[in-house]
Amino acid sequence: MTTSEYPRRQHVPEEGRICQVTASPAEKSSFRLEITGMSCASCAARIEEKLNKLDGVDASVNYATESATVTAPSGFDPQALVAEVERAGYTAALPGLGADRDGRAGPDDAELASLRTRLIAAVVLATPVIAMAMIPALQFRYWQWASLALATPVVLWAGQSFHAAAWTNLRHGAATMDTLVSVGTLSAFLWSLYALFLGTAGDAGTHHHFQLTAARSYGAGSIYLEVAAGVTLFVLAGRYFEKRAKRRAGAALRALLELGAKDVAVLRSDMLSPDGPGIEIRVPVDQLRVGDLFVVRPGEKIATDGLVVSGSSAVDASLLTGESMPVEVGPDDAVTGATVNVGGRLVVRAIRVGDATQLAQMATLVEAAQAGKAKVQRLADRVAGVFVPIVITIAVATLAAWLLAGFPLTAAITAAVAVLIIACPCALGLATPTALLVGTGRAAQLGVLIKGPEVLESTRRVDTIVLDKTGTVTTGKMTLVDVIARADTDRETLLRYAGALEDASEHPVAQAIAKAAKAELGTLPSAEGFTNLKGQGVQGIIDGHEVVVGRDSLLADWAEDDAATLREAKARAEGDGKTAVVVGWDGGTRGLLVIADAVKPSSAEAVRQFERLGLTPVLLTGDNRAVARRIADEVGITQVIAEVLPADKVAAVKRLQSEGKVVAMVGDGVNDAAALATADLGLAMGTGTDAAIEAADLTLVRGDLRAAADAIGLSRRTLATIKANLFWAFGYNVAAIPLAAVGLLNPMLAGAAMAFSSVFVVGNSLRLRSFASLTAQGDVG
Repeated sequence: MTTSEYPRRQHVPEEGRICQVTASPAEKSSFRLEITGMSCASCAARIEEKLNKLDGVDASVNYATESATVTAPSGFDPQALVAEVERAGYTAALPGLGADRDGRAGPDDAELASLRTRLIAAVVLATPVIAMAMIPALQFRYWQWASLALATPVVLWAGQSFHAAAWTNLRHGAATMDTLVSVGTLSAFLWSLYALFLGTAGDAGTHHHFQLTAARSYGAGSIYLEVAAGVTLFVLAGRYFEKRAKRRAGAALRALLELGAKDVAVLRSDMLSPDGPGIEIRVPVDQLRVGDLFVVRPGEKIATDGLVVSGSSAVDASLLTGESMPVEVGPDDAVTGATVNVGGRLVVRAIRVGDATQLAQMATLVEAAQAGKAKVQRLADRVAGVFVPIVITIAVATLAAWLLAGFPLTAAITAAVAVLIIACPCALGLATPTALLVGTGRAAQLGVLIKGPEVLESTRRVDTIVLDKTGTVTTGKMTLVDVIARADTDRETLLRYAGALEDASEHPVAQAIAKAAKAELGTLPSAEGFTNLKGQGVQGIIDGHEVVVGRDSLLADWAEDDAATLREAKARAEGDGKTAVVVGWDGGTRGLLVIADAVKPSSAEAVRQFERLGLTPVLLTGDNRAVARRIADEVGITQVIAEVLPADKVAAVKRLQSEGKVVAMVGDGVNDAAALATADLGLAMGTGTDAAIEAADLTLVRGDLRAAADAIGLSRRTLATIKANLFWAFGYNVAAIPLAAVGLLNPMLAGAAMAFSSVFVVGNSLRLRSFASLTAQGDVG
């Protein structure tokens, strides 16, 4: 078991502190709906409003996970919920029987595959359409009809989702980027049909010629199929890459639930005897019931929350609590599901199973936090919400002005449609995805993975960064940091004997001592007669000497002296939040080994970089205050919040937000997942758990805290680039709207504006490749 002194505490979680989950009243039923067809956060808000209008229904729609959680009166027909969502213009389904939180994986993968298929088709079909329109040398005798054949499936099939979303938005009096795309592409396509079938554009040998000046032209001789196909292609590509990133949002819940044990060795009560283990029956963990007795062997995960009935061991609860030291447990001590038994065999009585466990409640916290963050709306949607009504107003005004001026209806319609066509820039489809593509590529080179475009919008406003301790600021592993030998004892011998004896133990602290001894001394002798002294320490024979390693209370009974000469060093180490292990042999106390969770070499520099970025660092940990204070002082953090459970971490983040702070959170453990999802910007260490990585917005691949500074710096730069791209994407075309309104728009001028704005957007995005690591810069500035 253990060879070191670490606190044996009653590790009993306070009821409800992980997550305040109130049982639903008997007259209430809960449902989960899978929703498809949402293109932005405003869609989620509309569905939520519709569902909440039903009598007795309380609904929350999560755009990130594309799902809705609904509480309704007992006996409420869930199909009524599905029907209400469908009346709002979307698709809803109840998960199949036995489905859990990961039930979306199948439908989501199918939707992504469909999007990929449409994108590939659009690339193949739209590329020659754009090429023929922009390069006169490619315009053969009936090129315009070939363009029509290629562009039609792109606009009507590949772009169908944009048109459906635009229709839904129209019914609700809203406008998003989908509306802009649909109006622009359909206007270009329908006008091209008119020009081909009823105008002169379909005549054999018709060409689009370059024209450097704007001149009034007859609209029925011009086609804009390259605009319709090109815009559909570019926006579809952006939507695919965004969807591929967003689909991982729900994986945080799956990662959390997968942390638990898959099966468990159950002991039936009628087979249990005081002197023996009885007969073990291994069953799936979902068959475990409250009151069942189950066995946990060394190295196994504890299946569910329970109380120890017999046995003693050390439990590694760092993923849930953040405590770097394992916790000693024995009879009547509480243990938590998904924690790891690193010592002896335990028999545990289940006290909470299923959704009542702390792990399940943490998943509820993560889901609730993600639902809150899902309110963010794409920047392009917000701009389009203003831009679309203005463009439509200008188009209507153009139509009216031409008619009032006495021009024919055909000429008036030509000018009005030209306004709609020029208002739909290809660059709009490139603005976000190109910046995100280049930015994420550069970020990956710096060890940062950016999950999606929405997460970037918080980075510019972040002013506070909350840091988890274990595994984030520190290595998360026990490390031998000091060897203190008595005056008459050789340091090397002390480390050799202790390391050799500890090498026979599997305890994390013992392994830290053995690893350090091997690294410094090489091969260690074998221990004879190794004995585990049940939570006190270990003893054995090394090179003919009877060696004992463990608590000072153990050596006080065993040794001839009481280690008085080492007490001061031991008190000093423990005062710094470190763990002290006493070593003795041949009846005397010989020295002290100090173990601690060491600070990463780069953490102090990372904290300085945060401060130069204008961020206030805060250390947030479940570990004890002494340890937290020591770590904070070592890296230069003044504000410390310690001894908190996962729900307390969420509360701490919310408290900072309530004070007007925009909070970024960096963490690596399961206990950080809900706080990462709650923070305005969540950053997970790539060396941490899947639950933390999936709940976060950004992932720091190399586990170096300095990457968090790079992540924020690069995210800010990427967001600024996206904003500049959107400005120019709209700007070039807005400048061309007056030309369209007065009838001076011609196909090549429109094509040139589209091409030039697209080239500018791509070029501006490529500038992100020059972003340098803040460490390499030496000055964040």
